[in-house]
Amino acid sequence: MKKYKIHLWSLVLVLGLSSCDDYIDINDSPNNPIAEAVAPELSLPGALTQPFREFAVRPNTLGNLFMNNWGGNVNAFTGIYVTEFNLDINNTFYARIWENFYMSTLTYQDIIDYPSADYDNHKAISKIMKSFYFQYLVDLYGDIPYSEAHDVTNPTPKYDDDQAIYRDLVIQLEDAVALIQNAPANTKAVGGEDVIFQGDMDNWIKLANTIKMRLLIRESDLGASSSYVASEFQELVAANAEFITEDVVINPGYSNSSNERQNPFYGTYGFQINETTPRSGRESTVATQFAVEFLNGTTTGVLDTRLSRIYGLADDGTYTGVVQGEIGANSPSDLSQIGPGLIKNSAQDGYIFTAAESYFLQSEAALKNLLPGDAKALFQSGIESSYTLLGLTTAQYNTYIAASNTVNKIGWDGSSNKIEAIMTQKWIALNGINGVESYIEFTRTGFPVVPLAITALKPAKPRRLLYPASEYVANTANVPNQTQDDAFTTSPFWGN
Repeated sequence: MKKYKIHLWSLVLVLGLSSCDDYIDINDSPNNPIAEAVAPELSLPGALTQPFREFAVRPNTLGNLFMNNWGGNVNAFTGIYVTEFNLDINNTFYARIWENFYMSTLTYQDIIDYPSADYDNHKAISKIMKSFYFQYLVDLYGDIPYSEAHDVTNPTPKYDDDQAIYRDLVIQLEDAVALIQNAPANTKAVGGEDVIFQGDMDNWIKLANTIKMRLLIRESDLGASSSYVASEFQELVAANAEFITEDVVINPGYSNSSNERQNPFYGTYGFQINETTPRSGRESTVATQFAVEFLNGTTTGVLDTRLSRIYGLADDGTYTGVVQGEIGANSPSDLSQIGPGLIKNSAQDGYIFTAAESYFLQSEAALKNLLPGDAKALFQSGIESSYTLLGLTTAQYNTYIAASNTVNKIGWDGSSNKIEAIMTQKWIALNGINGVESYIEFTRTGFPVVPLAITALKPAKPRRLLYPASEYVANTANVPNQTQDDAFTTSPFWGN
């Protein structure tokens, strides 16, 4: 891996600043040497904020395209998303996911290694978020540099086994919980620098437990891992572990005062700081016919009111999508853009981990007898949380549950394959919010079944991304050799 001894832009800038708005200023050099001495309360807001700028946009975009949520506005743009629809995967394809996530985890490591025993809570937060991003690196790439990734004396770190990394991430999360629960009385309190939970350490414990659950669920279908997974879940049960039940959001002071201060998702797929002029991402990205027909009842026979929040009305007053890969001459003249439940304003919160995803994970765990609880009730709580996030009412949720419960793939009682139902509802709930999570779950379970673009050059979706070209330049001795076919024939250790 190319070694980035880089400290995120805002770490230096926040010295001497008191406003949360300043946490997202990114104008200073990332290579300023005084970053080595920045105390955790000053470096934490930047460490939390900067990787989210990547997380909210590039992997989210990739997942929404791969999972047939988004299409290109072929009526206004030529060649939009051609590479993604063709499945032309190579060593430059979405390479910035790798590079930016690695940079972010270095900053967390600096906080963890800070030479003072007074920052156990800050270090615990950093362990949790470092694990959060490393899971995504493993989920997308498999074996990666991990144990030597932050050794600045070693510019060519070895690649570690992806399953071994997963197991260590579980340990790191457990260590983080222990740091919080056993923090000495003189531990510095976390305050406004925590732009996610504002210093509520109980919520950080819940998030750590929920990420651990996701790690274990990912591995739960491997027969050789059954005893390990069951044992780790038993530890959660014995500890009366709680999981998140509300959306985990980040907001360091997003606003329309400048382009850099906008919520990064809104600033890409919403509007400019005047809140009226659309960004190019908004004009170029539209609903797909597949997703619209799934939500409007054409596919399932059940109208899902989330349609009106996930997508907007086309100019002709309908919800209309495009077939991925279709040319403009064959597409509808009016197409639906990303909807008002996702595009609100420059100051909107960003989503780290939704309550809906947490409930769907708990439902799967209960279904597999790994956690106590009512799998059906947890499943339906996931749907309700999705409705709430999108700004819909309890009455609308109740109407949908009554109509969908006996319907295959979307309702609990009507679905013979409960995992397919969970994954299908997770796909709907993460549409536009965390598309890459839905794609990763598809590579694990095969659900939901969504069509390829009509221009796809491969018969199936890729199962992983390829190591970026930068690795073959900077870490030649260690990076595994790959061909394009490897993206379609190999997967992380938990893949189907």
